[in-house]
Amino acid sequence: MRPILIGLLTAAYPLLVYFGLGRFEPRWLALLLAGLALLRAVGSPDRFWRWAAAGALLLAALTAFGNTALPLKLYPVLVNATLLFVFAASLFNPPSAIERLARLREPHLDAQGVAYTRRVTQVWCGFFVFNGSLALASGLWANDALWALYNGLISYVLIGLLLGGEWLWRQRMLKQAGKVS
Repeated sequence: MRPILIGLLTAAYPLLVYFGLGRFEPRWLALLLAGLALLRAVGSPDRFWRWAAAGALLLAALTAFGNTALPLKLYPVLVNATLLFVFAASLFNPPSAIERLARLREPHLDAQGVAYTRRVTQVWCGFFVFNGSLALASGLWANDALWALYNGLISYVLIGLLLGGEWLWRQRMLKQAGKVS
């Protein structure tokens, strides 16, 4: 239940901040970010997400003490940076992040599958650089509405396009290899 709540709050975060900024001072919205950070940190076995939670708490503290919205708007950058780090680290400490996910469905992945999942992990690393850069640019230079639009909708559409495009590509490759009819 907790991972679902964390996922939903993280996904809704840009919209919650956008609508909240019209009604509350940023320091009060820092409570949302601090709560999300604490939810992520408590009982998390993954050190990467504990570090991300510490970063989110730092952003919340900067927001609370400065009463400025910028640190709130940098949270999507932190999420992208954490995911980039997790995925990139898995390339140096195999199995890759995508291979781990693939093995949930296909425990006996062959060498070609391992190479493919490594390449997909690299693509996701590139995506996190791209997406994090746009999240940073929108946080620094865009108005609140454009920031929320990119981080609360467009980035999710891009994630969906990458997921869907990879799935279609994989189906094509499997069909060519004669593994799917």
